Amino acid sequence: GSLIRCNVLKLNDEEIVTVSELLGLGKVPCHTDESPLQLVDLEDQCHEIMQRYELQMLILTCGINGSYVFCSDGRVSFQPTPKVDVADTVGAGDSFTGSFVASLLKGKSMEEAHRRAVEVSAYVCTQNGAMPQMPEKYVKD
Repeated sequence: GSLIRCNVLKLNDEEIVTVSELLGLGKVPCHTDESPLQLVDLEDQCHEIMQRYELQMLILTCGINGSYVFCSDGRVSFQPTPKVDVADTVGAGDSFTGSFVASLLKGKSMEEAHRRAVEVSAYVCTQNGAMPQMPEKYVKD
């Protein structure tokens, strides 16, 4: 088969603050769980990071405020965070990343990979522990 090469960085809403400050991009506006993120400033900072490091995608997860995938070709995907009964958030970020990458490697579109990553990480949050048994619907395709 052919080798897929895609430079991707995944950050959460706390990491983007630290990375932006370390790179001298200025401060990311603070937010609380009650107010939405100020996407305009975040999007500019995400695109700046992408340009500096020649990334094809930058994924930004923002907890209950949803998640974004920014692509070097200008596409942006947003997925809201599903409302679930949270048992444990340990493993949610890793399951998001793993599901996203696995979907891309299976030939899914960026949008499909993003949807699947959100579904899987939301499911993981409903379970105790970082590695719950996954339902067949998340494993088979």
